[in-house]
Amino acid sequence: MNTTDPIADYLTRLRNAIKARHRVVEVPASNLKKEITKVLFDKGYILNYKFEDTQNKQGLIKIALKYNPETKESAISILHRVSTPGLRQYKPASKLPKVLNGLGVAILSTSKGVITDKEARAMNVGGEVLCYVH
Repeated sequence: MNTTDPIADYLTRLRNAIKARHRVVEVPASNLKKEITKVLFDKGYILNYKFEDTQNKQGLIKIALKYNPETKESAISILHRVSTPGLRQYKPASKLPKVLNGLGVAILSTSKGVITDKEARAMNVGGEVLCYVH
């Protein structure tokens, strides 16, 4: 399957798995997706992840989704793609978005790697706003 926007595909697979209440979702791997997965894990939006190699060299990312034990609500309520291949969204450090007044996270691709909006503000770097998570 050839998608023009692999990050949007990645977010959609996560969204669909959450709606279907899956425990684990498998996504084709890429370096950018691996970095986004690490940020989601560090910020507590997913339980765990594992990178696996496949025959076609692309590899898979297995993501264990996180749910509240009592309410069965997902830790991720909204995944929103911001920058698309057709319309890239770059923001300088001074104009970085605040997601849900700081409760959510904007994931950015910067010269310092894939980081959150808070880390980018602390380092005073701007970059491409990939997505919002909350």
